[in-house]
Amino acid sequence: MFKRSNMVIGIFGESCAGKTTLANAIKEKINASIFSGKDYLRLNKSESQAMEQFEKLLQSAVNGEHIIYVISEIAHLEFLPEGAVRILVTAELSTIKNRFAARMLGALPPPVEAMIERRHGCFDSEPHDIKVKSENYDVNSVCEQVLSLCK
Repeated sequence: MFKRSNMVIGIFGESCAGKTTLANAIKEKINASIFSGKDYLRLNKSESQAMEQFEKLLQSAVNGEHIIYVISEIAHLEFLPEGAVRILVTAELSTIKNRFAARMLGALPPPVEAMIERRHGCFDSEPHDIKVKSENYDVNSVCEQVLSLCK
């Protein structure tokens, strides 16, 4: 297991690009908590208070526990505090379609396919420290890169 000062890691990209798989692998290496999407809502019954608590949690995690935040919506990137490691996860359009179809038990309705095609590449211009192509990455190498950015 890697030893390191504490950090926030934002892993972002399109649905079915491989973000959660990468987050779980990194979690095992650095003993982190994972939040995904609107998981922060479990912090408080009030959405606005939950959002405030989550922002404070992320801010304090820069000097506290390791937190990995898996993001599928561009609007949620604003939660990442300054100093967070930002990992963009990409995948080929065909890979995303195949993974999405598997989630839908093999059928990819035309409106869903059109939505996937429209959103493909929507995170590509977002600032990032590390870019990972989900079809071909080595989790140990990604962890090394993450940890080297935090030194």
